Amino acid sequence: MALTAEKTSGPDLRGPWDFEESPLSQAAKQPLMLGLFLNLQDIHFSSLPTSNSWTFDYNVDVVKRAEELGFEIAFSRTQWLPKGGYDGDSSLDSFIALGAMAAVTNSMLLISTIHVLYGPLHPLHLAKYGATLDHIAKGRWGINIVTGHRAVEHEMFGWQRIDHDKRYDMAGELFDVLHRLWGETENFSYEGKLNPWAISNGWITPKPSFGRPTLVTATGSPAGIDFAARHSDLVFVTSPGGAHIDSALETLPEHVATIKNRAKIYGRQVKTLINPIIVSRDTEKEAIAYADAIEAGKPQAGTRAFAANNYDSDAHAWKGRGDPRHKQGRNLGGNIEIIGSPEQVVEQLVALKMAGIDGVQINFYDFRDDLDYFGKRILPLMEEAGLRV
Repeated sequence: MALTAEKTSGPDLRGPWDFEESPLSQAAKQPLMLGLFLNLQDIHFSSLPTSNSWTFDYNVDVVKRAEELGFEIAFSRTQWLPKGGYDGDSSLDSFIALGAMAAVTNSMLLISTIHVLYGPLHPLHLAKYGATLDHIAKGRWGINIVTGHRAVEHEMFGWQRIDHDKRYDMAGELFDVLHRLWGETENFSYEGKLNPWAISNGWITPKPSFGRPTLVTATGSPAGIDFAARHSDLVFVTSPGGAHIDSALETLPEHVATIKNRAKIYGRQVKTLINPIIVSRDTEKEAIAYADAIEAGKPQAGTRAFAANNYDSDAHAWKGRGDPRHKQGRNLGGNIEIIGSPEQVVEQLVALKMAGIDGVQINFYDFRDDLDYFGKRILPLMEEAGLRV
C-alpha cells in the first residue's frame, strides 16, 4: 500500500540525536564544534601562493590532520558549472570524496554535499548509497542537502530552475520517503506526488547505525528554515549582516533563535554551524598584512576569473552581502571573516558562541599551513576559554 508524504514520518523513525552514542551526539558535547569546509576545487582565489590542491590525497591529509587536532566535522561544496565556470580546471565531487574518506578516518563526521533534486536521483539509490556509507563509516557519514539555487545548474540537467519554495517541498517529500526507507522493517511503497518517481516494495539494507545518516541543510529563507527544522540535524547558517564579524554578531542571535525555535515547533532540536575564514598571525598587524596580501592578489574587475562564478542565483541566505546597513567584509572566501591575533580570533569565536552558534566550519586560505598554525596557536587558547573540552 502506498503511503502519502504526510504519513511517512513519525515518532518511531529515529535519527542521530536519539542516540547518545552516535557520532553526532558525541560531537555536540563540545561547547563549540570544529569543522573544516574543504576546498575540492582547483580555485585560484588569489595569486598569493598556497599549498592548496583540489586532489583527494591533499584533502585526505588535511582531514587526517584535523582529526588529530580533535575536529569533529568535514564537508565541502559541490557545484555543476559549465566549462570556464570554475576558477581552475578540476573539481572533485563531494558525495564521492567525503564518502571515500570514511575508510581512511576514525572519528570525524564526513558530510557529502548532494544536489538531491538533480537527475532526479531515485530515493532507492540515495537510501542504499547512504546506508552503505553509513555502514562503512560506522555512523560518521551524512548528507549536506542542496536543492540548487543556480539556474545554470538546473539547465545542465535538462530543465529550467525549479521555483525556490517548491524545491523545498520536493526535498521534503524525498526525505520523508528516505527516512522511511532507512527505518522501515517491511517493504515500502510510495507514489511521488511532487517528485517524478515511485517505489514498489522498496527495501534497503543495511539499516543505518543511528536511525539515519546525519542531515545538514544550508539555508536562510523561510521555506528552507522550515525544511531544515523538520528534517536536518545541523543547519549551516549565513550571517544576515554579511561577512564582517561585527555585522554578523549583530544579526546572528535573532536569526539563530528563529531557526532553533522553528525546530522546537516540530519537537526537534538542531545545532547551527557557520563558515568563517580564519586569517591569523601572531599579532594583529601581521594578520591584517596577511589579509591585505590575500585581497591584493584577488582577480580584478573585467577579468574572466573575476566573473567566472557570476551566475544567476535565487539563494536568500546571501542577501546580507552588499547591504549598506551593515559593515561589509573583504570577500576573502568565508561566510564571515575572522582576522586577527590568536587571542582576537578566540574572542570572536567566543562571541559567535554567545550569539547562538554551535560550531564553526572553517575555511583557511592555505589549508595545510593555516590549519597547523590554528592547532599550535589558537586551539590551546580555545581550550582555556572553555570552547573545547
